[in-house]
Amino acid sequence: MKKRSIAALTAALAVAPLLATGVPGQPAVAAGSGPTLLRGADLDTVTIPELQERMERGALTSSELTLSYLRRIKAVDPKIHAVLRTSPTALRQAAASDVRHRLGKVRGPLDGIPVLLKDNVNTRDMPTTAGSTALAGSPPDTDADLVGKLRAAGAVILGKTNLSEWANFRAAKPTSGWSAVGGQTNNPYVLDRNPCGSSSGSAAALAASLAQVAIGTETDGSIVCPAGMNGVVGHKPSLGLVSQSGVVPISAEQDTAGPMARNVIDTAITLSVLSGGDAARTLGLTDAATRPGGLRGKRIGLWRLPSLGTGTDALMTRTAARLRAAGAEVVEVTPPYQDRLAELEFPVLLSEFHRDIDAYLATRNGPRDLTQLVGFNRTHPAERTCFAGQELFEQALVAPPTTDPGHRAARAELKDLSRRSIDETMAAHDLDAIASPANPPAWTTDCARGDNDVIPSSTPAAVAGYPSLSVPAGFVGELPVGLLLMAGDRQDAELLSLGAAVEQRLDAWRPPRYLPSVPSDATR
Repeated sequence: MKKRSIAALTAALAVAPLLATGVPGQPAVAAGSGPTLLRGADLDTVTIPELQERMERGALTSSELTLSYLRRIKAVDPKIHAVLRTSPTALRQAAASDVRHRLGKVRGPLDGIPVLLKDNVNTRDMPTTAGSTALAGSPPDTDADLVGKLRAAGAVILGKTNLSEWANFRAAKPTSGWSAVGGQTNNPYVLDRNPCGSSSGSAAALAASLAQVAIGTETDGSIVCPAGMNGVVGHKPSLGLVSQSGVVPISAEQDTAGPMARNVIDTAITLSVLSGGDAARTLGLTDAATRPGGLRGKRIGLWRLPSLGTGTDALMTRTAARLRAAGAEVVEVTPPYQDRLAELEFPVLLSEFHRDIDAYLATRNGPRDLTQLVGFNRTHPAERTCFAGQELFEQALVAPPTTDPGHRAARAELKDLSRRSIDETMAAHDLDAIASPANPPAWTTDCARGDNDVIPSSTPAAVAGYPSLSVPAGFVGELPVGLLLMAGDRQDAELLSLGAAVEQRLDAWRPPRYLPSVPSDATR
């Protein structure tokens, strides 16, 4: 028999008992039914190191863990529409990990851990659509580089998540979490509220405990806003730390994929794999941060952004008090140059999008460039079932090329001012990080109106290419709000370490209740 046949038979034998009898001790799952226990582990709160410890001593298998998440997707996802598809090979991947665990050949901390991917990340064995029916045919020829790293680390690629179509870069007034392929993703906390975008499905799936970790992507806010609005952790890495090869682009000057999880330590472990970093060092940093006194002496600049509402501002006041009580020094700051950044960013992205999406589409079956994509949307009614506009596509078609001197000057000014906005603020106040609200309470989803998402906190780090990290800060009524932390270039490990200490002190996470609705005046 060929090696592939032997491996497939081994996987089938390992998985068959699970398919026949189910996971020992695993109760039936219903949305909002409370903690989901798997052999005594609460999937809502268990961390990757805890899972690996259980697998090491034979108290849990990756096959059991993967099947539990698959069952939970089947039971819970019909309420939130976060997962587009699951991988037909997920259980075989898990069985192969179980063999490695038994033989003592574990590839690292992600071996056997189920991961969901945003559906703008290329996978050779599943469609990659960016939410558009234009790409809903055959899968890409190859995996994205980051998927190759996950597979090499032994992670179980569980499936693909819904997203805001084309990463929210199609219409002038889009509705986050909607795509023609996946429909509307709902916020698990209150189902008629928005999950933010564009990594909507990744964040909502984690809030509902449908996977251990997920991958999102960001150009400006698309990891950290969904993370905050769904009460999970999201890290936008420093630009270039994670390969963007094989990911549907907006702009090579700002795009990055990044990890999302229900806690900082899982986020840090996943980043170490995505970036080819040192997982042991990452674990050491986050372990040190979670010890008592991890915030003592840290200086944090709070950018309040009262425009996000009185409830969010009051939560920031409470957050600052809790951080001070833990020994941190919190000073109020306002990073400069924000109006100019807002003025420059969008026109520059239009030019870069035209360049980069043309290059990507040339690698796929379907429309071969942006001109053909615009024509496709005009002739396919499914692309207009929530909102009809594709104004950003049309503006990108007539934007100056990236070789234009005006474009180059604008991008150079953007890079300079965005970096100075963070560097000068941190230097002036001797800060370890700048903090701000990652999001307001989630707005009601409305296709006719579109989003209500003027959230400036993500822009400085996104444009600068600096790291940012959203951790749960608390709730306004029933809706989560994240605390966004940002720091200087390549300070990802230090930011994650600080984030772990902040997470431990705030202890703000709680599982969603899948409420149908809440009064608007309860979330201001």
